[in-house]
Parts: sequence; C-alpha cells; structure tokens
Amino acid sequence: RYVIFGGHRDSWVFGGIDPTTGAAVLQEVARSFGKMMEKGWRPRRTIIFASWDAEEFGLLGSTEWAEENSKILQTRAVAYINTDSSIEGNYTLRVDCTPLLNQLVYNLTKEISSPDEGYGGKSLYESWLEKDPSHENNQRPRINKLGSGSDFEAFFQRLGIVSGRVRYTKNRKVDKYSNYPVYHTTYETFELVKQFYDPTFQKQLTVAQIRAGLVYELSDSLVLPLQCQDYAEALTLYANEIYDQAKKHEAQLEMYKVSFDPLFSAVNHFADVATDFHRRLSQLDMNNPIAVRSMNDQLMLLERAFIDPLGLPGRLFYRHIIFAPSSHNKYAGMSFPGIYDALFDIDRKTDPHKAWEEVKRQISIAAFTVQAAAGILEAVL
Repeated sequence: RYVIFGGHRDSWVFGGIDPTTGAAVLQEVARSFGKMMEKGWRPRRTIIFASWDAEEFGLLGSTEWAEENSKILQTRAVAYINTDSSIEGNYTLRVDCTPLLNQLVYNLTKEISSPDEGYGGKSLYESWLEKDPSHENNQRPRINKLGSGSDFEAFFQRLGIVSGRVRYTKNRKVDKYSNYPVYHTTYETFELVKQFYDPTFQKQLTVAQIRAGLVYELSDSLVLPLQCQDYAEALTLYANEIYDQAKKHEAQLEMYKVSFDPLFSAVNHFADVATDFHRRLSQLDMNNPIAVRSMNDQLMLLERAFIDPLGLPGRLFYRHIIFAPSSHNKYAGMSFPGIYDALFDIDRKTDPHKAWEEVKRQISIAAFTVQAAAGILEAVL
C-alpha cells in the first residue's frame, strides 16, 4: 500500500515561490521522517517521496510516471498528497482535496497553532474559519474542489486516487487576480519570499506540518482516516447545484423529458450506504487483521469507483465523473463535469434535441457511477 508525497522541482525562471517553497517542504518532510525511522518508527504503509520534472511543460514527469505504473497504482495507492508551492499569499490557508480528506484536514489544523498575526494561542483551524468560512456551512472553513494545474492531475483525475493539496493563499475577497502578481516571472526570487511573503518562514512551516501530518496519518493509521459521509454530503450539494443550473431551462426540461430523479436517487442511496458503512466501521474488531484490511480496501477503492474508463466527452484524459478541471479554466474544479459541459451554452446549440439527449446521457452516466460507488461500501459477504 502506497502513500505518495510528490511535487515538482522545475521552474519557469528562478522559481522562488513556484516550486521552491514546495520542493523545500518535500525535502524537509523526508528528512524528518528519516529521523523518526532512525529512532525505530516504521509506517504501516510504504511512503513514496517523488520529485517531478517538467511540470511547467505540461505535468510531464508525474503524468509519465503515473501512466507507466498505472496498474500498480490503481491496485495499491492509498493517496497522493501534492507539494507544489507552499505559498501564493500570506493571508490564510487554502485546501483543495477530495471530500474523503475533509475531516482529516480539519482535525490536523485544530492541532497546529496559527502563524497569522493577531492569532497568538489560537489554532490554525480558528484563524482559517474566521478568514475563509465555507459558503455552504459557515461553521467550517472552506475546502475547494480539485481542479488541475499541478501534479495531482494524473493521480486524481485519471486514476481515481485520493488526493489533496494545501498552501497559504491571498485574501481572495479583496485580491481578484487569479494568482500572485509575479507568478512565473523573473521577479519570483528567494528575496521576494524572504522580504515580503513569509519573512519568518512560519507560513511555510505550517504548510509543511499539515502536509506531513496528512502523509503520516494516511501511512500509519490502523484504519484509513477517510470519511465517506463527507463525500455523501458533497454529492448532495453538487447534485442540487447542477439541478439548479438545469432549472434555468425549465420549459426544455419538460419538453425533452429530462429528469434528474435517477441522480438524486443514486445520491440518496450513497448517503444511506455511507452512513451504514461508518456504523459498521465503529464496531470493527481492530484485532482482526482480515476485517481491518477489508474495510481499508473499501475506503481506498471508493475514489476509484468514480472513474469512467471512457472519459469525459472531448476530454478523454479526464475520467473522474464527480470532479474535473473546468473546461473553461483548467486551474478551477468543476463538479459533475459531464452534465455541466452538456448544459453549457445549451441555448446556442444548433440541434437542441441532440443537445438535450446528451444531457440525459450524462445524467445516466453520473447516476450509474454514484450507484456503483455505493456498492463499494456495502458489507462484504
């Protein structure tokens, strides 16, 4: 069983932020884990440290390796944690991950002190919640959907491996530009980081602690720290969002007999199965290695169940039915991308009947996939 911790080392120019603030974290985490091993610690699962080349030229290093080892990875990979740039600002934390990792991220940030000014003695979770609450539930900090633009792409979007990324970011309510102003320029130097972005290196240390914590917990917990009920909650939210978008065309939905009922039925079934799975998990005999292995395999393979080997229409590399990069912004994540793309600009399609048939087809694919994923979590007979 593999937990992969990877990031790229190539840059456009000097790379003071991208990728050096991430590459340094990779090396420091490897060094600290090495010290633990010198004292006798051994993780339950294999940790792979990966330094990728040619990320800036199209994610080439990570994609080639993931494709070359795809059969092994689909069988054995527990998770991929990305370690690209640690900072793109110095305001608050930013997390993009599969919903399976939400609870683990929240738990880790509650254990780490906030490096933000004025938050002495408070946890990172508290400062993060105050600065960037979730739109759906302001009792929790915001966690974003995974899009693309970094080396987790092949692992998550193509192979269905649990993935996540963590970094410090700007105040996105105020700063509307898409990235930090000197991104990929000759001005992105070590001096820029030391004088302006993170003079004490506390923000980068905090990111390193979270990334290392994710790798540690995923590699050493007896039961994988993945929360299926958070996935059920996310699926419900995403299904409602895509339905609300479709309802803007209410007359056409009725005319072409388009129904989202199969998708909502599958999502509700998934939620019931996820609840039952965690009930059984709470009663698991931890001294029974076969039972533990069986439920860990279900947790590991859940993300894989959302992969369609045929890929998304016109974007065959992307095979995750729940998440994909937006077809209009590769850095941003989109939920139910097949349905979203079928609905996009549908009023301008030259053949409306064909366009709405494609919407129905994508709804059926999504419903089947969610239903099949629920089957992964059902009790093993």
